[in-house]
Amino acid sequence: MNLKTIDLCAGIGGIRRGFELAGGYTNVASAETDVMACKTYEHLFGENPYNDVTSEEFKKYLQSLHYDVLLAGFPCQAFSSVGLRQGFEDKTKGTIFFDIAKIIRITGPKVIFLENVQNLLSHDGKSTFATIVDTLDRQLDYHIIGITHDENGEPRYKRSAFLRNSRNYGIPQNRPRVYIVAFSRAYFGKYLSFLPQETPTERAGTVIYKDLKDVLDKEVDPKFFLSAGYLDTLEKHIVRQHERGYGFGYQVVNSQNIEHPVANTLLATGGAGRERNLIYDPANGMKYGGMELKGKKSRINSKCIRTMTPNEWGRLQGFIGYAFVDKDGVDTFSFPQEVSDVQKFKQFGNSVTIPVVEEFAKFIQYCCDEIYKRLSAVEKRLFGMYGNEFLMCKKIYCVLSDTLREKTLNTYFDIVQHFESNEFRVKELASYLNVSSVRASHIVSQLAEAGCILRNTDGSYCFRNLQFTDDGERKGE
Repeated sequence: MNLKTIDLCAGIGGIRRGFELAGGYTNVASAETDVMACKTYEHLFGENPYNDVTSEEFKKYLQSLHYDVLLAGFPCQAFSSVGLRQGFEDKTKGTIFFDIAKIIRITGPKVIFLENVQNLLSHDGKSTFATIVDTLDRQLDYHIIGITHDENGEPRYKRSAFLRNSRNYGIPQNRPRVYIVAFSRAYFGKYLSFLPQETPTERAGTVIYKDLKDVLDKEVDPKFFLSAGYLDTLEKHIVRQHERGYGFGYQVVNSQNIEHPVANTLLATGGAGRERNLIYDPANGMKYGGMELKGKKSRINSKCIRTMTPNEWGRLQGFIGYAFVDKDGVDTFSFPQEVSDVQKFKQFGNSVTIPVVEEFAKFIQYCCDEIYKRLSAVEKRLFGMYGNEFLMCKKIYCVLSDTLREKTLNTYFDIVQHFESNEFRVKELASYLNVSSVRASHIVSQLAEAGCILRNTDGSYCFRNLQFTDDGERKGE
């Protein structure tokens, strides 16, 4: 099945690329506001994603698109701690999730894929995640994989249902992240019971890198080695931290006593992400020890300790050595020339681990395929519709399918598609169907019974617009 995606809070396109690798996905819109990330995204995909999900103009544009899966690696912002059971506008206003929720509401994607940091599960006393679940499940009417309901209809879940670690997907990085997959009840309906109860917990294919040793560069520029003075500062700092009972401080992640080293989480927030992932590199360090280097306040340390390189971070996120390797085995990944090392670290640290996303994309494709093959011919036609056309025809199907034959239902769907938002009279409907006015009047009555059409003051009819506008109201009400 071919599915269309939109890539929101896109960064440099890690989520998009994971879905593309899975096959069967085509991206039709992207949004990112970080200028440097947009440069890299455009360099990789040939499209400038500079759009703002908070913009009403962009929301209207998305409502005009036909797409199936909404992708978003949205930031974790403070949510209001107001109790549940209210409108999501009240609880999440001022957050990016509020805007994503509105986009979901007005565009109605079949599937939602969201990624966030581990802290999302505990943020604000767990109320942030509870708000997200309540919004998707109850207010937007999506079935979330990993959520069950008690006898009162309240959602129940375990943290483990949403937490997945990159190290279990063929990448030697300890990177726990929250992944949410949700399916539209409007599209999938009674067939949701056939879906798996959990998302993938590990990589199905071969391991990409056995351990961190497979990730490290053979040749490394001396600029990545710590100065002796800075390394001494880090060593003294960790001693003080341990004396106070804390476990914070630098870490050499490939110490000689570690048989299969794994990197700590890559962070985009400056030095800490690199200091927690220091490398013992005697092959290069022996060459550079004691060297004076411009920009360093003291000579390069003689203990062969360095930070990782941007290339190594790229491998640990699946960008380099995996996601952009072409059919001939050539790695086509690169940054634009103007992107500095600092930006490279930031962009990789802010991104996703692509092989993890790829596994989720395969899971979503599997779920859609499994449901689709169970649909009747009429239901398959509905599944291929979008926007108000889908809402109208789904309404007709739900109200009239018990009394109408499949052929007649398809005829009614044809009527919706033919007249769309145009006004029509009974005689025009009769002419379109080549039936008598009496028969056309009966059809109008049935469509009115299904709640699909409105009668105008001049005696003409029009189909209602059941789509939400970007201000939260339904059109045509």
